[in-house]
Parts: sequence; structure tokens; C-alpha cells
Amino acid sequence: MVRMLVPKFSSPISSAKTAGPRLAVVILLQCLVLCAAHAGCSDAPAAGVDWSGCEKARLILRKAELQGSKLAGTTMNGSDFAQANLSGSDLTRASVERARFSGADLDRAKLVRMIAYRGNFTGAKLAGADLSKAELMRSNFAGANLSNANLEKAELQRATMDGAVLAGANLTGTDLARTSFVKANMAGARLAQARMFLTRIEGVDLSAAQGMVQSQLDSACGSSQTKLPKGLKAPPSWPCAKEE
Repeated sequence: MVRMLVPKFSSPISSAKTAGPRLAVVILLQCLVLCAAHAGCSDAPAAGVDWSGCEKARLILRKAELQGSKLAGTTMNGSDFAQANLSGSDLTRASVERARFSGADLDRAKLVRMIAYRGNFTGAKLAGADLSKAELMRSNFAGANLSNANLEKAELQRATMDGAVLAGANLTGTDLARTSFVKANMAGARLAQARMFLTRIEGVDLSAAQGMVQSQLDSACGSSQTKLPKGLKAPPSWPCAKEE
């Protein structure tokens, strides 16, 4: 006697009944994860606030106490943090384009890969801050304290560093094209492999700077008052013509 093997097919109706509850559970779990991830976005500004990944554009937080805050991946374009306390805060990959940090305290803050195009950091405290690989094009750091800050491989094209303190700062591999360092304190700054195309160093004391080579000076803009590390000399192209 030969038995016929009949394939078993699940009914579309029964499959839908089974998939329905499972799909609902998956959606619920996803919602819970997303909601938990953004649970702090509505929290009031305070020390240690967690706004990671939140949309917070055009905030007015002058003199706010935000030390130790978690702001990684947060969008805060156009916000005003003038004289705010952000010391020790994490702004990794945060977007703060055209934001104002004048006079703000960002000592020891983590600003890795932060996007701060045309940011205003005049007179800000950034001692020991980590700005490695940050995008800081056309930002203004005039009079800021960046002593011992890490600016390795940061993008600083056309930025203003006039009168800034960069003693002991790490500028290794940093793009400093057309950046101005007039009257800046560069004692002990590390400049190995930094791109210095038309970098303004007129009158700057670089005698204690580390890692510099002649080719950097040949493309930079200095003057007879620029003090150079031992073994390097002012190129015949100095002084550069003033840009219009």
C-alpha cells in the first residue's frame, strides 16, 4: 500500500493570526527603545542633563549651569551658550553651527568631531578640552584659553585664534589654512604635520613650538617679528600680501 505524502500549507488566515501578535510585540519593543532613548529630550537644562541625540536648535542658555551634561550627537545649531558652564560635558559629534559660546566654560569638555562651523568661542575656557577631528571652520577663538587642549586633526580653516592661549596644545595634523594666530601664545604647542597654508603667524613666538619643519613656514605668513624654533628660518616670501 503506497501512502501519498501531501505537503502541509499553512492557511493565510492562520499565518496572519500568528504574525499579528508577534508584529505588535516587535513594534512595541521598538517604541519602548526609541522612547527610552529620547526620554530626556524634554528635561529642563541643568547640570548633568542627558540630551544625547536630541534636537535642541536655537536654545537661549546664557550663564546656564550645564556642567557634566551629556550632549553627544545633539543638534544645537544657532544656540546661545554665552558664559554657560559646560565644563566636563560630552559634545561628541554634536552640531553647534553658528552657536555662541563666548565666555563659556568648556574646560575638559569632550568635543570630539563636533561640528561648529562659524562658532563663536571668544574668551571661552577650553583648557584640556578634546577637540580632535572637530569641524571648526571660520570659528572665532579670539582670546580663548586652549592650553593643553587636543586639536589633533581638527578642521580650523580660516578660524581666528588671535590672542588665544594655546600653550601645550596638540595641533598635530590640524588643518590651519588661512587661520590667524596674531598675538597668540603658542609656547610648547605641537604642530607636527599641521597644514599651514597662508596661516597668519606675524609676530608670534614659535620658538618653543614642537614638531615644525621648514616647509610649513614656507607656506605660512610670518614677519620679521615672528620667533622661530631653532634650525628654522624665515622664508623670502615673508611678509605675505594682505588679503582683500
